Amino acid sequence: MSARTIAVDPFDMVVFGATGDLAARKLMPALFRRDLAGQIPPEARIIGVSRSRLSREEFAGKVGGWLAEFVSEPEREPACVQRFLTRISYVPLDAAGEDGWDELARLLGEAQDRVRAFYLAVAPDLFGPICERIGKYALVTPLARVVVEKPVGKSGETARVVNDAVGAVFDESQIFRIDHYLGKETVQNLMALRFANALFEPLWNAGHVDHVQITVAETLGVAGRAGYYDNSGALRDMVQNHMLQLLCLVAMEPPTSLEADAVRDEKLKVLRALKPIREGNADQATVRGQYKAGASPDGAAPGYLEELGKPESQTETFVALRAEVQNWRWAGVPFYLRTGKRLATRVSEIVVAFRPVPYSIFGATAGPVMSNHLVIRLQPDEGVKLWLMIKDPGPGGMRLQHVPLDMSFANSFSARAPEAYERLLMDVVRGSQTLFMRRDEVEAAWAWIDPIREAWTNSEQPPRPYTAGTWGPSAAVALIERDGRSWHDDGY
Repeated sequence: MSARTIAVDPFDMVVFGATGDLAARKLMPALFRRDLAGQIPPEARIIGVSRSRLSREEFAGKVGGWLAEFVSEPEREPACVQRFLTRISYVPLDAAGEDGWDELARLLGEAQDRVRAFYLAVAPDLFGPICERIGKYALVTPLARVVVEKPVGKSGETARVVNDAVGAVFDESQIFRIDHYLGKETVQNLMALRFANALFEPLWNAGHVDHVQITVAETLGVAGRAGYYDNSGALRDMVQNHMLQLLCLVAMEPPTSLEADAVRDEKLKVLRALKPIREGNADQATVRGQYKAGASPDGAAPGYLEELGKPESQTETFVALRAEVQNWRWAGVPFYLRTGKRLATRVSEIVVAFRPVPYSIFGATAGPVMSNHLVIRLQPDEGVKLWLMIKDPGPGGMRLQHVPLDMSFANSFSARAPEAYERLLMDVVRGSQTLFMRRDEVEAAWAWIDPIREAWTNSEQPPRPYTAGTWGPSAAVALIERDGRSWHDDGY
């Protein structure tokens, strides 16, 4: 099977922070691949903006270097690379001052009939000043959009400040709060699995689901992001956005359509139904940890404090949570979330564990009857597995085996699946907000996260140490085993 590519309308993509890591690793390669696929029309322009005093040719040279580093050689046909680089323009600009804005306005011109997308690949404290100047220099058109990278604020209060500043210039329908996890192929397939198949949705409730696990594990440490990470931590960096969005997609009611507000209305209901975790129950429902020196796939790994260059820090690099969605569908079903740096394996997955059969008719010699698990793998090898009990082939009586029905996307589809940023960037151009967060979603997520953060701050318990290359603190194992369950291993 091959994917069908639908071209988008002509657009100008203005990338603030165009010399930064996000633009180099993700945005420019994603735009190049969409151009390679024929999705970007000839009139489209990509305008880089940053403080660096570069000429257009110097910036285009940088982009060419990024493509050489982050795009595979078979994709980099010289003619295609050259075509893409001719789209590139560049404006040196002071995001918090006035220098360069007149030049950007001149370059954009007065065209009102083409999409104008402003991508803010910058620190969150610049979102407000940039949007203020976009408004001041009259750069907002009826077809303008602004893309805001996470994190939106560091708390509910600061998120409201950021949202107010952006919302003073752009209408909510023009604001695209991006979470790249929602652009992943497997996350999209979660919607298809639930709502395009009669098999799962009747079982997708407390009567048949025992529990849900969501894991986002990384083997890397903080490395060059140590300064940023120490002011954020795993709860803000991963749980508030990525993991809560995944939980919402698992737990939400069927929307009336795939229209943006229909989907986001249902996600918002889930966020508002989450059982609060506060000072009184945070010790029982949460675990936070911080890695110390150990091992990694590349050899010996330093501890967090060594990478940070400080003698102490209360910042967590690991979080495990026991969440509950308090509604009729999910009452009594625990949702276990865990995420961390320097863990044993790089993996992002959702495990829906169904209840066991009420009674086994097979006897002790057949072996144990394991419960069914639906495992949705986001990375590294995207796919879906449904673990079932079957008879072990051969004579000699009934012997049961727990085996998966396996669908690997790489093996099932001949076409390369677009990466998350490819899909999301084109959705911005189309004006489709289904995969982007609405303001009330962001603020509802913070309303659940802030009391956890406050409970940790008031606690005398520091983050629990764990050795790099393991699955986090032993308390995270105890968190789930207290309920008679265990974390899904990496057998996928």
